[in-house]
Amino acid sequence: MEKPYVIGIDMGGTNTVFGIVDVRGNVISKSAIKTAVHDDVNLYVNDIYHELMKLIDAEGGIDQIRGIGVGAPNGNYYSGNIEYAPNLPWKGVIPFAKLLNEKFGVPVALTNDANAAAIGEMTYGIARGMKDFIMITLGTGVGSGIVIDGKLVYGHDGFAGELGHTTSIRNGRLCGCGKNGCLEAYSSATGVARTAREILETTNQDSILRNIPLSDITSKDVYDAAKEGDQVAIDIFNFTGKILGEAFADFVAFSSPEAIILFGGLSKAGEFILNPIIENMEKNLLPIWKGKIKILFSELKESDAAVLGASALAWEL
Repeated sequence: MEKPYVIGIDMGGTNTVFGIVDVRGNVISKSAIKTAVHDDVNLYVNDIYHELMKLIDAEGGIDQIRGIGVGAPNGNYYSGNIEYAPNLPWKGVIPFAKLLNEKFGVPVALTNDANAAAIGEMTYGIARGMKDFIMITLGTGVGSGIVIDGKLVYGHDGFAGELGHTTSIRNGRLCGCGKNGCLEAYSSATGVARTAREILETTNQDSILRNIPLSDITSKDVYDAAKEGDQVAIDIFNFTGKILGEAFADFVAFSSPEAIILFGGLSKAGEFILNPIIENMEKNLLPIWKGKIKILFSELKESDAAVLGASALAWEL
């Protein structure tokens, strides 16, 4: 009998969320542990094992589990390793898939979190049936997963698809990666907050945002202000959307996707971010692509999306 379930593990710098998923994409059960408190990766794996086995035993035991999929920062699909992830407690190269396989005795696949989101969207979300699309995750950073001819692009070393670290503005803002002018430095939730602070510091424009200490402003504050008709907040989204739209036009030129799909906290800004993206992408596309590329929002339920994306890897094991 076909094993009916897989496990998805979404590893973040603060929390690790995991769940049991059925073939229809239903998260049967879910739990979480803190990532950041574990200085020793082996103790971390032990905690995952004990928490997950509670869920697994409730569904009939490990014999019901086909495999485990993991979405992790700097996760390498080819090696199964997490390599030099700056936001995790463990440095260097961590053979994470191997550690989980030894603990659970089932096959394990691992990739980075943005690739996992793309696979989840293709398996369970709005990209079902699409063979060519780009997934853009707009969160604390900007991640991406590129699908061409139905296959995720990994490149020769497993790290392809770092579109958040393509250069949007030469000699621009310092990015967390150490480069200057990256798309992530402007178009992530963090980048939106930086833009807000820059505008408020360098202009005298009236804004609701001036009621918030500069260092405390978040992208959600900017969104809330935009909903109130605040022109500074609207200008911030127009600026962010312009940079994203111009970048998307470049992305279209190398892979000709059917759609670019947006996921993550910043995508909740809806029309405020979508309209300037479309306007500026269309303005910068070659004529052969004008009016042909869709910009869509993810259909995955946000609270389950990361677990679903990771779990989708395991159906291929």
